[in-house]
Amino acid sequence: MSVHRPNVGVMTDRVAAAVPGIRSAPLSELAFTVVDIETTGWAPEDAGITEIGAVRVQGGTMLAEFGSLVNPGIPVPEAITTLTGISDQMLISAPPVDDVLPRLLEFAEGSVLTAHNAPFDLRFLTAACAAMGRDWPGFEVLDTVRLARHLMATPQEVPDRKLATLARFFGTPVRPSHRALDDARATAVVLGELLGRLADREGIMTLEQLDTWLAARDAEAMAQAEAAREAQAAAAAPAAGGVSRTAERLAAIVPARFRLRVLRALGVAAAALPARSKTPA
Repeated sequence: MSVHRPNVGVMTDRVAAAVPGIRSAPLSELAFTVVDIETTGWAPEDAGITEIGAVRVQGGTMLAEFGSLVNPGIPVPEAITTLTGISDQMLISAPPVDDVLPRLLEFAEGSVLTAHNAPFDLRFLTAACAAMGRDWPGFEVLDTVRLARHLMATPQEVPDRKLATLARFFGTPVRPSHRALDDARATAVVLGELLGRLADREGIMTLEQLDTWLAARDAEAMAQAEAAREAQAAAAAPAAGGVSRTAERLAAIVPARFRLRVLRALGVAAAALPARSKTPA
């Protein structure tokens, strides 16, 4: 199976013209190639790609699709066939990755490469590129898992950031099926919804602004996680003075902006904090 259906006349010089200033160009004017792969396992060292699907979008419009089965040169485990429906028999006549990957890279040229859990897809794609003796293009990369983690951070919206969960939440026309093109189509819709939220809630309009915002959110999440670990250690440590002593320790090690949140999670009353350490909720 191989699909490559460009919308003739839609991909204009605007995409190519945006590339030199891609980081400062409006997100609404950038082309995104949303890619998904299926594989025989979890690591490129001992697994291969069985399918590649991609959708190129710009300004909320689907420009083109790319899809192909890939012969990995190794057997497909039964568990993977059960998960994806892709069997050894389906891949007998499929092209090898050496034939498919160059076409994908050409398809994605001049765009922001996007995937749901992008590190997984990139590990396989870059490994395949290296095995071919070919340099990996310098794509800007966007991970919709990372984006959703910071934009949809509360269980009240979604319990997790899995593609199937987000697809249900946003009502994507195509639901994820562990087939590459369907998953890429669903991710493309999720991407559009997340970019809309970015603009509305955060005022983020460019890739450069987005990178800065994501880095700040990552740092805040890491600081909060570290504060929680230190607070748990302090709460578990034996000390004379009971809760009051524990609260003093927490006040000393937990950043002020996270303090009440951590205390509540550990069941320590805010009233136990020393007066100088109390912070508004």
